[in-house]
Amino acid sequence: MQYWHFSECAYPDLPDPETYDSVRVSLPNGVMDTDRAVSLWDRYIREWQVADEYGLNVMVNEHHSTATCMTSAAPVIAGVLARVTQNARILLLGNPLANRADPVRVAEEMALVDLLSHGRLDVGFVRGVQYEVAATNSKPIRMTERLWEAVELITRAWSTHDGPFNWEGEFFHHRQVNIWPRPYQQPAPPIWVTAGTPGSATTVADHDYRLATFLAGFEGTRKIFQAYRDRYEETGKHEPGDDRFGYAALTYTGKTDAEGMEGARKLLWYLQSNKVAKEYTFPPGYMPYHVRAAALRGPQASSSGAPATSPLPDLTAMSVEDLIEQGIVFAGSAKTVAAQIERFYNHVGGLGHLLLMGQAGHMGHEETVSGIKRFAEEVAPVLDRVTDRVAQ
Repeated sequence: MQYWHFSECAYPDLPDPETYDSVRVSLPNGVMDTDRAVSLWDRYIREWQVADEYGLNVMVNEHHSTATCMTSAAPVIAGVLARVTQNARILLLGNPLANRADPVRVAEEMALVDLLSHGRLDVGFVRGVQYEVAATNSKPIRMTERLWEAVELITRAWSTHDGPFNWEGEFFHHRQVNIWPRPYQQPAPPIWVTAGTPGSATTVADHDYRLATFLAGFEGTRKIFQAYRDRYEETGKHEPGDDRFGYAALTYTGKTDAEGMEGARKLLWYLQSNKVAKEYTFPPGYMPYHVRAAALRGPQASSSGAPATSPLPDLTAMSVEDLIEQGIVFAGSAKTVAAQIERFYNHVGGLGHLLLMGQAGHMGHEETVSGIKRFAEEVAPVLDRVTDRVAQ
């Protein structure tokens, strides 16, 4: 199994939630102290370096107009990591393609980062969360179709080396595509695509891309992974290996179970701070209308709510113990965390990549570093004995 340290790089010093309607889109950036933001970025980059030094990989993502994630331009941060890390694979999961106007620009950015890292980049593609439809002035309808056309255009741009080609698609139009530079890895860097439902996993399987899902828990993840495996069988392919599957969970390893649980409670800031106005959560057309209507009527509609891809109705209402039981959080001593992950691995039929969200909110630098080191030194070796090894 491969392990990836991940942080959303939040600006955690938020005003009283009663003073604003939404942490996303409309919270004024004037609440941010720029010196504080600089110091946070210094430590977040250092934490990725620590992960690299201890043999873990690193992961970044991208969000917009929100204090919950200051990585508004993930290719920039990936480029920084390409130069300040030595051995770690760098996973950008992901580029929100349906919210970006120009896939060719994405192809160029990823090719450049791949060169800067000497071929250590893994490229992830995502549709884009519903909160950012307003912030990026994108269309909430047919976002999945735009995603897959963009992926096709990007991969063709990476693999075409004999001069310009023309692209006249349904959503994107380019007279001459001929990116410079081209990627270091040939024919392309490894590609990941996220899936939040079993239905969306089948298209990922058709392309043989790596599949990742976030906070879906035991049952949600098992169903999504099984849909991918079923699609392989339907189309006559060999059974996919563990390297095709990744899962993201809030994870903290303490010296004792009590220390690990206390760290996990700090990570819950990631869920509990996500106060979002309804107009940003349920844009018309982003999800099926019957799903949107049910969500607007339901009790969870007025709460901060679960991520849109989660099959669980409201993660914020759960205790750490409940979230561990659901497979959303892995926390405790090294022995306890290893056992929790082994149980999850067996339940979902295997996976090759664990995306470790080990920092959030007000968790301090030393505490974050301690969790990274303890996982690398005490949890990973145990898991390597009970799970299939996955080559980088």
